[in-house]
Amino acid sequence: NTPIGPKAIPLPGTGDPGNFDVEDCSTQRNLDQRGRDQAVRIGAALRERGISFDGVWTSRWCRSRETAELLDLGAVTEVPSLNSFFQGRGSRTAQTARTLERLRDAQGRLMLVSHQVNITALTGVFPRSGEIVVTELRDGALVVTGRILIDP
Repeated sequence: NTPIGPKAIPLPGTGDPGNFDVEDCSTQRNLDQRGRDQAVRIGAALRERGISFDGVWTSRWCRSRETAELLDLGAVTEVPSLNSFFQGRGSRTAQTARTLERLRDAQGRLMLVSHQVNITALTGVFPRSGEIVVTELRDGALVVTGRILIDP
């Protein structure tokens, strides 16, 4: 990252700049036009196949929230336990447990828009950018039932 005054330019890649602030999108890595187009295509492809959700949960990171909104697959709700815990920004153990607890209490079909570290902690899968990991809750744990990559 290249500092410019008090802020840094968030570059594509891993993690967020040192001056990251969850309330300020200008301090975060955000979607570029390719990422926005990908989210729109994924949402359209799912709707064309008749796949719907009762809700979409997202982390508070701007790129996750924007992805969730652009998918246009249901009402978007910020769920703090889906926030990234990469670079010590949270607790893998606590957030994973809280997400599973919320899922156990939830009704209907949900889409979770989160971060690689969260998805891996919940499922054991290391997803590609834009990949959908399909799961089912069985005996209190998420079981992977499929993986979908639409037009990466």
